[in-house]
Amino acid sequence: MNSTPESLPPQRVLLVVGMVAGGAGRHVRSLAEGLTKRGHRVTLACPKQVAERYQLADTGADIVRAEIAERPHPATDARTMRTLRSQAADADIVHAHGLRAGAMAALASRRTPVIVTLHNASPESGAARVVFHALEKVIASRAALVLGVSADVVARMRSLGADRAELAVVAAPDLSHPERSKDEVRADLGSPAVMAFAVGRLAPQKRMDLVVEAAAALHMELPDLQWFIAGDGPLQSDLERQIARTGAPVTLLGHRPDVPDLLGATDIAVSSAVWEGQPVWLQEALVCGAPVVATEVGGTAAILDDSGILVPFGDGAALQAAVRAVATDPAYAHDLHERALARAKVLPTERDAIDHAEDAYRCVIAPVMA
Repeated sequence: MNSTPESLPPQRVLLVVGMVAGGAGRHVRSLAEGLTKRGHRVTLACPKQVAERYQLADTGADIVRAEIAERPHPATDARTMRTLRSQAADADIVHAHGLRAGAMAALASRRTPVIVTLHNASPESGAARVVFHALEKVIASRAALVLGVSADVVARMRSLGADRAELAVVAAPDLSHPERSKDEVRADLGSPAVMAFAVGRLAPQKRMDLVVEAAAALHMELPDLQWFIAGDGPLQSDLERQIARTGAPVTLLGHRPDVPDLLGATDIAVSSAVWEGQPVWLQEALVCGAPVVATEVGGTAAILDDSGILVPFGDGAALQAAVRAVATDPAYAHDLHERALARAKVLPTERDAIDHAEDAYRCVIAPVMA
């Protein structure tokens, strides 16, 4: 898409969101707020839990309850489809986020053009892959435009026959006004001498077990290094047992609304994910100047460029070596800090993301109006 200088006239925009987590939820909130401020009439169809967690009512959008779960629920899905059909009929553009939300929105929208932003890659194996593939094909065949958060997602949707598939723009958040100082945050965490921090849903994709494994492996060598994980999810009990079994110096913080403050206080930001798109929390880490150690998966390398340390996924020794290097070499850590701040200055802003969304809407609305 090529941006045009003309502003987009006010549109009726229906945003459809399922059970998103983390950066995807914050991206949707930013989009709803930004579009509303530009004069568009935004309706946000989403689960009640998502609306509450991300305070979506505060964006200025109208909130419509639409229970889109991670797995099929025939009766609930039927009600949701009726809701989406009704809302889509009164919209100029439908913009769905996530696989199930995207497929349901595409099926529900008879005449209104649909854009789907996909925030995750498909599983590589298992029964889930079959379902995932079927939903991807629905989106590829029905969406006017598919936006993927990484190049591999875009390539995947093109291979499935999507008429148009392009890279999404996910903004780096504005963190110019931290709520608390670094000293205050660290005091609340027990004043760790050296702090490593990870963020993400406690689910298989994030592989937080590798963070715990690294913490346990480095504990004897680096006894002052304390690890913290922000996030909740289905694997919490498994991680608690792993921490207890290994004696890893890891604290599970649960869901935290103050991730930017925590990143501003940390010495090392660590991502051990099996896949990421354009991870908002790593963009936040760069904005805060945190040295980043991350697995080279999905769109992570494109976000970091040369501002952090990339290691192969599943290589525990490489992950541990990278953390060790940052924790024991102040000059190296300072260099990574400066590189992070420099990289943050060229990341897309929230204004860029809203401009991109409006450009996408203009492109898919124009053929309908012609």
